Amino acid sequence: MYGTIMRGQVKPGQKAAYEAAMRDMIPSAEDYGKGLHSIEFGWEDKNPDAFVAIIHFRDRDSYVANADAPETDAQYRQQLEFLVGPPEWIDVNYAGYMGKPLAEGAMTA
Repeated sequence: MYGTIMRGQVKPGQKAAYEAAMRDMIPSAEDYGKGLHSIEFGWEDKNPDAFVAIIHFRDRDSYVANADAPETDAQYRQQLEFLVGPPEWIDVNYAGYMGKPLAEGAMTA
């Protein structure tokens, strides 16, 4: 599995608007067939305007194809309108997973 970890910060007072925009950008069911596995998103405790997103793809080729898609660039530019600056990106090869399937915990969050 391959993907990226994104860390950023929204402008003051933009948290709700950013969350709404992100919900609108969540991939449709057919996009999951393009190699996207899952997206996890969370707000930091110490800085409630800072967030982390963990994005999983089936493999590096799927990730690169998504990153090169024009619609992905358009969504990124839309996100920048809410952020204090460009987010940090860390591309990773996921090595393992421990714990319950994410869907179980996410349903209660």
